[in-house]
Amino acid sequence: MNLETWLAGIEPAGEIPPLERWHPACCGDMALTIAADGRWIHEGGTIRRPRLVRLLASVLRREADGDYYLVTPAEKWRIRVEDRPLEIVDAEPDESGDWWLTTNVGDRLRLDAERCLTVTATPRGEAVPEVPVRFGLAARLSRNVFYRLVEVAETRGTELGLESGGAWQPLGRWDDEAS
Repeated sequence: MNLETWLAGIEPAGEIPPLERWHPACCGDMALTIAADGRWIHEGGTIRRPRLVRLLASVLRREADGDYYLVTPAEKWRIRVEDRPLEIVDAEPDESGDWWLTTNVGDRLRLDAERCLTVTATPRGEAVPEVPVRFGLAARLSRNVFYRLVEVAETRGTELGLESGGAWQPLGRWDDEAS
């Protein structure tokens, strides 16, 4: 399947398309995998064009069945995601001390009560924070962003985290007996 042809006419003008309004029938499985390391692999080859990855990510959603789909008004294709489809690649505090995160595909979101970090296991069993982004998608913190947040974090009992948007944002826990 030629991704460029499939996506013709869908490219958003800097905005995410209205996926919540598109409900086509599933056409099957596409030979596209988002690897746990963040690579997008189509028919065995890594997609190396960031613009194409951003475009594909703009039509990606996770549905109630737990599967991930690329969706257009006319078609819906299931893809494979090994861990989380997006990665947080930057974090910056604003003047009020709230943290703003940026994904590898350009989403910008504020950590707050609606977008809280949660610590979950990766496929390798590592506890790494993630944050909800949109349409059932979540993004893992990259290692450099994680360490940046740890530098400004505080402890509460056995939990490490920070405040942002009026909500506690957990970065991890440790065992009391190990300390």
